[in-house]
Amino acid sequence: MGSATREAIAKAKAALAARSGAATLAAAEALFSAGHVIGDSAQLQTALTDTAADQTAKKMLVTAVFGKLEANARELLTCLVSSRWSTPSDLLAGIEEIGIRIAALSVKSTVDIPAELFAFGGAVTSNAELELAVASKLGDPAAKAKLVDALLKGKASGQSIAIIQHLVRQPRGRRIGALLRHAARIIADQHAQAIATVTVAAPLNSAQVKRLQDGLAKKYGAVRVNQIVDASIIGGMRIAVGDIVIDDSVATRMNDLKLQLAG
Repeated sequence: MGSATREAIAKAKAALAARSGAATLAAAEALFSAGHVIGDSAQLQTALTDTAADQTAKKMLVTAVFGKLEANARELLTCLVSSRWSTPSDLLAGIEEIGIRIAALSVKSTVDIPAELFAFGGAVTSNAELELAVASKLGDPAAKAKLVDALLKGKASGQSIAIIQHLVRQPRGRRIGALLRHAARIIADQHAQAIATVTVAAPLNSAQVKRLQDGLAKKYGAVRVNQIVDASIIGGMRIAVGDIVIDDSVATRMNDLKLQLAG
């Protein structure tokens, strides 16, 4: 991510924080919808990220194309396109991030969006046919969104459904697991938390998760734990918090020992 993009996202986050009435599910869905329109038009992406273009002209273009968009979403989209972006793809990433943050702010405190995202991810990756249906590059985006709705309606919050539908419609080359983890990290960050992805050979019980969470919190602050069960690590665990990876898996220790013996 270039410096221009980091500054643009920071500006958009500040604009969101300043608009107390912007955090609604309708605004999140509208911003996602705008991202799909822009993502499907190379001409529109170029026009909205042209560093030489007049900012007034960009705002007029947003009004012309998205004049009927939900008001808060349109205002935030205008803020996003008025910034400089390192690449056109970064604008799409920025729209996505602000949409996810709006969804996170709009949900009731009793709803755990990251848990719903991780549960969906686990269900999809454990079923090859389902993973192909929602993640295939050749699949129709609208059909994928309908499938997500059919799978999750009544089982997950509207916010989680909207986020997942957006991700499967506009994956931008990312795999479904990476998409969901990225969205969960944004939501956790919006609530001043971090995501610890913990890979284990067998599921941890609730008491073990609590001890691990408390231990990580001493070093990283408020942490949410996302468990991934992978028998290939044999034992121990691998923990990733942001860019930090702590690998104490048996498989890695065995591989390190082999390398030492070979050397």
